[in-house]
Amino acid sequence: MDEKLTMTPPHNGVTGALILADGTIFWGRGLGKAGSAVGEVCFNTAMTGYQEIMTDPSYAGQLITFTFPHVGNVGSNSEDHETKQPFALGFILREDITDPSNYRDEMHFNQWAENHGLVGICDIDTRRLTRYIRDNGAPNGVVVHSPDGTFDIPALIKMAQDWPGLVGMDLAKEVSTKETYQWTEGLWDLGQGYVPLKEEKFHVVAVDYGIKRNILRCLVSVGARVTVVPCDTKAEDILAMNPDGIFLANGPGDPAATGTYAIAEIQKLLDSNKPIFGICLGHQLLALAAGGKTYKMHQGHRGANHPVKDYNTNKVEITSMNHGFSVDGDSLPDHVEVSHISLFDKTVCGLQWKDKPVFSVQHHPEASPGPQDSHYLFKRFADLMEKA
Repeated sequence: MDEKLTMTPPHNGVTGALILADGTIFWGRGLGKAGSAVGEVCFNTAMTGYQEIMTDPSYAGQLITFTFPHVGNVGSNSEDHETKQPFALGFILREDITDPSNYRDEMHFNQWAENHGLVGICDIDTRRLTRYIRDNGAPNGVVVHSPDGTFDIPALIKMAQDWPGLVGMDLAKEVSTKETYQWTEGLWDLGQGYVPLKEEKFHVVAVDYGIKRNILRCLVSVGARVTVVPCDTKAEDILAMNPDGIFLANGPGDPAATGTYAIAEIQKLLDSNKPIFGICLGHQLLALAAGGKTYKMHQGHRGANHPVKDYNTNKVEITSMNHGFSVDGDSLPDHVEVSHISLFDKTVCGLQWKDKPVFSVQHHPEASPGPQDSHYLFKRFADLMEKA
């Protein structure tokens, strides 16, 4: 049920609410930690991987609406974290959290959310909320869990209105590692868990703008020992490590804001002619470093069912996506060409340099969650390093 500027819940069973900046209210039932969280309200269409989504640093500053109504049947476990802690601010569900029924379950998802300080809500019409976002763009909003059913609606509306939004916001420094570290853990295998690096063929330096662990594991899977460095690491320090390749990671926020300190360093890395691979925010920063532009999308792309065409092979792959900004294809210089496009809206989903061993994609080929159609991109990166 949703109403506008209604100051009291419609009945006594209401313990949660989503309040948007324009005064729209969705009443429901609170989940996770009691309290409130303010951010950008977006939606994700994936059917699986809720724990991976909540721990993806690219969701910093956002409240996630899950369009799939049944969340929780896998429970939660210590292996499926994409980073050390959740970076999404809260979650919005249609149904109550499902009791776990998976052999890998270690903790009920609601208890996991409460332990990590995440505020959630269920029993709202997520289809109507998704249509609202589709028609009006991703709004600022506040998710509230109030066990006693009391809500200060005017204050909550003001909280949503006062939140500055993601445009101009650099969140990479908030989610990035503060110290350099080594990564040698590979992909998960049934009965073995995460398989360690067996044979080191390459050394990759990964710039952490909000990197996911499964990206690191995919790099290890093609024979790379990975050195992960903070997002503001100087190009000279990266090149001094003598890497075979450089990886620019995914991450949250406005790429133009992160670019104030990242672009100059990426330009130096480009001048080195080392193989470079960028994903998501790394892809956008590469475009900015080449002289291109980025823009805030109306609603963004978030889900595990996005069709993308690879111009190199003319194949269509189903991809996992999570981004609210995009590269302006018309702004790119002649030496950079579009390699992938979204078949939903023709937005730029990949770039490649004509004169350098450099390429990038907007989607998430590590597929956590999502299909593995794009895993070949890590092999493409390895091939560039092999040739170099």
